[in-house]
Amino acid sequence: MKLFRSTAVVLALTTGLLALQAQADVAQQNTSGDPAYTVEAPKAYSMIGDLVIARPLLIGATIIGAAAFVVSLPFTALGGNVGEAGQALVVEPGREAFVRCLGCTTSGYQQN
Repeated sequence: MKLFRSTAVVLALTTGLLALQAQADVAQQNTSGDPAYTVEAPKAYSMIGDLVIARPLLIGATIIGAAAFVVSLPFTALGGNVGEAGQALVVEPGREAFVRCLGCTTSGYQQN
C-alpha cells in the first residue's frame, strides 16, 4: 500500500510541475501597462529555479567571496586593486543575489 501511495504522490507532483509551464504562459500576459514588467517577464519555472537553486548559490558565493576578499586584502592593498577585488568578489555576487528580480537575467532596477 505504501508503494501505491508514494507512486501516486510522485505522479501527482510530476503532473503538477509539468502543468506549471502551461499555467505560466497564460499568466505572463502583461496587462498592467507598466514598462518595468514588459522589459522582462520571467516564467514561473524560472522563478522557482532561481529561488531554489540560484539564490542560495549566489548567497554562498557572496559569503565565500567576502572571506576570500578579507584573506587577500593585504595582497590587494599592496597591489593597489582593493576596489576591483571587492567588486569582483563581494559586490557582483551580492548584487545578483539580492538586487536582481526573481527569475530575471539582468540585475538591478530598469530605469527608463
